[in-house]
Amino acid sequence: MSDEPIRFGMVGSPSTTPRSGTAFAVEQIRRLGLDHLEIAWVHSVRASEKTCAAIRAAAEKHGVTLSVHAPYYINLNSQTAEAMAKSDARLLAAARVGWQAGARDIVFHPGSYHGQPPDQVYERVREKLSEIRGILDAEGVDVILRPETMGKPAVFGTLDELLQLSRDIPGVLPCIDFAHLHAREGKVNTYAEFVDVLRAVEKALGREGLETLHAHVSGIEYGPRGEKQHLPFNEADFRYRELLQALVDMDVHGSIAVEAPDPFHDADALMLQATYRRVREKKTPAKA
Repeated sequence: MSDEPIRFGMVGSPSTTPRSGTAFAVEQIRRLGLDHLEIAWVHSVRASEKTCAAIRAAAEKHGVTLSVHAPYYINLNSQTAEAMAKSDARLLAAARVGWQAGARDIVFHPGSYHGQPPDQVYERVREKLSEIRGILDAEGVDVILRPETMGKPAVFGTLDELLQLSRDIPGVLPCIDFAHLHAREGKVNTYAEFVDVLRAVEKALGREGLETLHAHVSGIEYGPRGEKQHLPFNEADFRYRELLQALVDMDVHGSIAVEAPDPFHDADALMLQATYRRVREKKTPAKA
C-alpha cells in the first residue's frame, strides 16, 4: 500500500481485470499501481460469505483499501412504508456484507426531496439514518456510512446537508463527489472554490474530516437541472489539477475513487494519481 496521504482507485472493477469477480479486481488494482477499490454493488448486494472472505483476503494480501457503493435505489425519504422498508434493507445489506468483505466506508445516495421543503426532508433523513446507524452499532458492524453529495438540485445531498448529518450522527461522514458539487449549480470548479469546500469540511468536522476524506472525482456533463452523466476527464470541463492542488495545500488524507465511464476509469485513475504526485513533488521538493 502506498504511504502517500491519498489513496487513488476507482468505483467498480478495472476494465483490464482479466477475470470476473471482486477479488480479481482487487488484484488488478494492485497491478495497476493503485491503492483503493470501491465495490460497485449499485443494483443489489448478493455476495456470499465465501466471496466476502476472498475479497477481504485479497485486499489484505495486496494492501488495497475498500469501500462499497450501495444500491442506487436507497431513498431515506421514501414516500411509502413498503418503499422505506426496501430502502432500509438495501443500506443495511450493503453495510453488513461490505463489513464482511473488509470495507470500512459505505457510500450511498441519500434520497429525494419529492417536492418537500429541504428542512423537513433533512429531519426525515436524519431520523432514518440514526435508526440504521443504531441497528449496525448493535450488531457490531463497524463501518462509516457516507451519504454522497448529489449532482441534481432536485435531490437531497448538498454539502451543508451532509456536513450537518455528520455532526448530528456519530459514524456518519460525507462522501464528497466533487463532480456532483460542480454539476449541481455549475460552480465549484476553481482552486478557491475547492479550498472553500475543504475548509467547510474542516470547520464542521475538524481535522478528522480532512484526514479521513473519501471522495469521488470524474469529468461530468451537466445542464440547468444539474448532472447528466459522468465523462472522462478529457471530455469535460472539470479542473482536476486545481482540485489536486487544493488537496495538497490543505494536507488532505484519505481515498479518492474515480467514477469515469468504462473503459476510461483505469486511465483516468492512473492519470489523477500521477498528477497528484507531481503536485506533491512541486510542493515539497526532494532534499539534496
